[in-house]
Amino acid sequence: MVERTIQSKRIVVKIGTSSLIYPNGQVNLETIDRLAYALAALNNKGHEVILVSSGAIGVGLAAEGLTERPESIAQQQALAAVGQSELISLYTKRFSDYGARIGQLLLTHDVFEYKLSRQHVMDAFDALLAQNIIPIVNENDSVAVDELDHHTTFGDNDQLSALVATRIDADLLVVLSDIEGLYDKDPHKFADAHLLTSMTQLGEDVMAGATGSSTRFGTGGMVTKLYAAARMLAHQKQMVLASGADPRIILQIVEGAPVGTWFHPQEMEITHND
Repeated sequence: MVERTIQSKRIVVKIGTSSLIYPNGQVNLETIDRLAYALAALNNKGHEVILVSSGAIGVGLAAEGLTERPESIAQQQALAAVGQSELISLYTKRFSDYGARIGQLLLTHDVFEYKLSRQHVMDAFDALLAQNIIPIVNENDSVAVDELDHHTTFGDNDQLSALVATRIDADLLVVLSDIEGLYDKDPHKFADAHLLTSMTQLGEDVMAGATGSSTRFGTGGMVTKLYAAARMLAHQKQMVLASGADPRIILQIVEGAPVGTWFHPQEMEITHND
């Protein structure tokens, strides 16, 4: 058995659209409330917490009474603009219920490409955390597009969360998704699939077994989560992939409970023969 030694002074939590939006397209208020509770509780314990939240377009769809993501980039940008406003309003209300303050940071890839803008963003993170404010981060979907050589998008918030975590020197990245962790085979197709509880490296065979997004509201999938894990491992950092069905699981993860899949450098592994 491997004992988890979670280092977690500074924590980045990423939650996906599939956890925030029901399959029928409505906003999952219970999940948002439990997420706010868990992060406020960590904040009260002295942890520095950053939330990377997807869901702008999903919330926008719900606000506009739509069930399908439009194909037009302009329409998607409009939905993101509406949805981000609605989403941050929900977060503001729920976090304030638990005595926590939040601040919003909307980023594009170019912010991290240029030294000066990158430093300004890092300074903003530090200033918010110093004031015990929880930064809520999302890609600026209303303006971020791939156009010619002007690369503005991260592609997905899994990549964004890992980039933020490594840039701000976070100890731990927690990725909450619609699956309990990484399995040795697709659990939706194979009943004998087993959860991999501890990973210290990601080989080509593991990456090749990853699949795409499982919902019409999200853009990521297992492969993007593995890329995020690979980035964390390359920087000698930890990541836990777990189910976002009940975000209070974050509190268990920080305490070292054996839930989800723990990606960590080899030297953090302590094996006990029980």
